[in-house]
Amino acid sequence: MKNIKIPNLLNTRLGFFGLLAILLWAKNILAYFTEFNLGVDSTIQYFILVINPIATTLFLLSIALYVRRTKASYFTMLFIYFLATVLLFANIAYYREFTDFITINTILGAGKVAGGLAGSTLKLLQIKDILYFIDFIVLAIALGTKKIKMDERPIRARTALAITALSVMVFSGNLFLAETDRSGLLTRTFSRDYLVKYLGINAFTAYDAVQTYQTTQVRAQASPNDMDEAKDYVSEHYAEPNDKYYGMAEGKNVIYIHLESVQQFLIDYELEDENGEKHEVMPFINSLYHDDSTFSFDNFFHQVAAGKTSDAETLMDNSLFGLNQGSFFTQFGGKNTFESAPNILKQTKGYESAVFHGNAGNFWNRNEVYKHFGYDHFFDASYYDVNDENSFQYGLHDKPFFEQSVKYLEHLQQPFYSKFIAVSNHYPYSEFTNEEAGFPLADTPDETINGYFATANYLDTAVEEFFNYLKESGLYDNSVIVLYGDHYGISDGRNENLAELLGKDSSEWDNYDNAQMQRVPYMIHIPGQSEGGINHTYGGEVDAMPTLMHLLGVDTKNYIQMGQDMLSDQHQQLVAFRDGSFVSPDYTNYSGTLYDNKTGEAIESPSEDQQAEVKKLQEDVNKQLETSDKVTQGDLLRFHTGSGLDPIDPDDYDYKNMEERILKKEEKLGDDSTSIYSENDDKSTEDEYETKSYQEYHPEVREQLEKENSEDK
Repeated sequence: MKNIKIPNLLNTRLGFFGLLAILLWAKNILAYFTEFNLGVDSTIQYFILVINPIATTLFLLSIALYVRRTKASYFTMLFIYFLATVLLFANIAYYREFTDFITINTILGAGKVAGGLAGSTLKLLQIKDILYFIDFIVLAIALGTKKIKMDERPIRARTALAITALSVMVFSGNLFLAETDRSGLLTRTFSRDYLVKYLGINAFTAYDAVQTYQTTQVRAQASPNDMDEAKDYVSEHYAEPNDKYYGMAEGKNVIYIHLESVQQFLIDYELEDENGEKHEVMPFINSLYHDDSTFSFDNFFHQVAAGKTSDAETLMDNSLFGLNQGSFFTQFGGKNTFESAPNILKQTKGYESAVFHGNAGNFWNRNEVYKHFGYDHFFDASYYDVNDENSFQYGLHDKPFFEQSVKYLEHLQQPFYSKFIAVSNHYPYSEFTNEEAGFPLADTPDETINGYFATANYLDTAVEEFFNYLKESGLYDNSVIVLYGDHYGISDGRNENLAELLGKDSSEWDNYDNAQMQRVPYMIHIPGQSEGGINHTYGGEVDAMPTLMHLLGVDTKNYIQMGQDMLSDQHQQLVAFRDGSFVSPDYTNYSGTLYDNKTGEAIESPSEDQQAEVKKLQEDVNKQLETSDKVTQGDLLRFHTGSGLDPIDPDDYDYKNMEERILKKEEKLGDDSTSIYSENDDKSTEDEYETKSYQEYHPEVREQLEKENSEDK
């Protein structure tokens, strides 16, 4: 070994192969740590990040080892090396401009991307970029001048095969570690950042290519005849609006408040601390729930699958289901045609629309999906002051999120359709569980459950502060405010540890209880009206859009929607879960077992009448899910001409420099501007946002301070 010189090693084909592999690995690592913001926050994630380029680098370069002719083998090796470098650098340049990674669809539309980048080429290129290509030039020259000699001896087939096999083994180990740290990585695919962080650029690109091919095939096989079948189902399934409520909120702003991971059992729930004292978890949201101005639904269920939050958005904005496996947002959302609520309201009622979210824009592919939904504006993390003190891995905490959103909200033209995606009450529920948070922890063997109540309490106070702002600014009276839980916070596997807190013996907990736990809050708060109250109708997220649309005075019969107005006398009261299970007022069919809702007991031997009734319910559930899947996976809405809506061109939407654009629009409108800022004589309403102090949330602290002040005096 001592007599082997590096130049001699490079003059072997395997030596040259090894050099290219090391250089390509080093380039990826350089990019990971200097170009991309991948949110690495643990030792295991750093380890995965360091090893993830190895497998695909070895696999790709090993292709050249099967080529026996010398020059062809070396040329193939260099060509693959060059392409991998170009792919990496293309993602670097794209990320600098869009804070995102290049997808196959982006590559296929390269002309549009190039046009977007051309105007900022000088800004995108940096001196250090030469590091990504100078080695290729040096190596090419070295080979051309024979400083590095080409090895005439071909690599044995079994050696090449061994290297390929090694790459597969390394990738399998990489994937195992990735799934251990982030379960459902490939089935949920909620973030391109996550895929790159855990698997690398090359693996992400390959995975995206497979996904793109699959969705393209499904879309290509769809036809207008499929659309006719969907129209027939919608026509038969349509529920006429209730005249008593139709148009009750017409012309009002819509403010959606997304209650991350909040389940219905938190409503009116009081957590008992170690001293036996009870603490109301969500006092403000409870007050809304019982307000006569609020339509509250206590039998409202989430209907999401692997797409979770993004599935909820699909359901709430479109009355369509997500996918049974994988994420609809990432697989179809950035390609399909939609009849979404913001677009319908824009084209029929003149609404402006916006989404507010203190996380990365590419999380769940939102920066592309929202364009196809027709959202005019998307304020992601880049529009907020986000730092280590006010955020966590899922984005900006709720209080600063709502507070910082005001400077954009006040400039929206009324009426507007807006959505605020709060994230603090997100698994693992550990952000507000210390003594400073002020809310007690539950006492169970499960730390996730223990912290759930404290983070929910934090969300509640954040929502209260936002409501106070709406009232002080003048937006409250002219708005309909919708609060909804997107999906479960405590999974079925943890419910037995939760049982005691809900007054039930954990040994008696079964799938009937799991099914009932899928309830989430749904509240439509309309200031000034008193027809609300707690409605016991059974419904799900797919029913939310037609319900709201009818309250706004928009008839939904010409739109392709899978849900029904829950305030309609014709509402079926059948809730389909994504896996085909269902809940109705009489029955729960969950995980293959049928239960009687009156007793909560399994129906072991259903009568003939029960069998017929349940069979009909199951057929209706299957038809609803199948129709939705045909519409979404076949992109059937591109064939629908009966909506009266003009097609959306996603290229008309640009989510950069939005603050500047909404101000210019406001200025251009002048006296015709309807923003709350304009109505306030061009004075900002930001000062109306007052956050509660620690003392205000904890009277015992305030009382002690007042006592001390009194004694001092």
